[in-house]
Amino acid sequence: MANDVSAGSTTTTIAGRLALFVTLLAFGLGYTRVIHSVTADDAVTIAHYVGGVALFLVGLLAFRDHDSASGTAYTAVGALWFTWALSSGNQISANGSGLFLALFAAVVLSLTLAGGDQLTQATYGLFFVSLLLLAVARFADNSSLAKAGGWFAVAAGAVAWYAATAALAHWPTALSRRAAGRGVTATG
Repeated sequence: MANDVSAGSTTTTIAGRLALFVTLLAFGLGYTRVIHSVTADDAVTIAHYVGGVALFLVGLLAFRDHDSASGTAYTAVGALWFTWALSSGNQISANGSGLFLALFAAVVLSLTLAGGDQLTQATYGLFFVSLLLLAVARFADNSSLAKAGGWFAVAAGAVAWYAATAALAHWPTALSRRAAGRGVTATG
């Protein structure tokens, strides 16, 4: 395990992770329906501006800083959040919605498999499972799967929040392979 963390230490990556946290939390909580009268439709404004516009801009800034991994991730996810938000309220069939979520999941799976630090992979991995469950829920008209997908989105958001906060507060960001050793702390 490396002793420094290169991913997650830039300002654009921290801002991207915070934007992803807010969007995933709002989106996920809407699907869980754990808060009375809050649904996924209530996350549309956050998904549009924070998940769509802000993440896309953070991605462009990451490209400017020669961080192609974060640039690709944030512009792709930003564009998909923007599209999801714009399509909200339109008459889209359940299968059309499921297809969009499945395609979104495929993009997030690519981001998961692309590597990066443990927290980035955990965030995208949980987000992938969320989108996959939500896609199947739409195809099958299954509210229980949708709730499970919502909880995976909430978990992904929590990991994104921890990754951003850890980079700012210099908390551990990786598990040490040594049982009693010190973990890696974030720089930046």
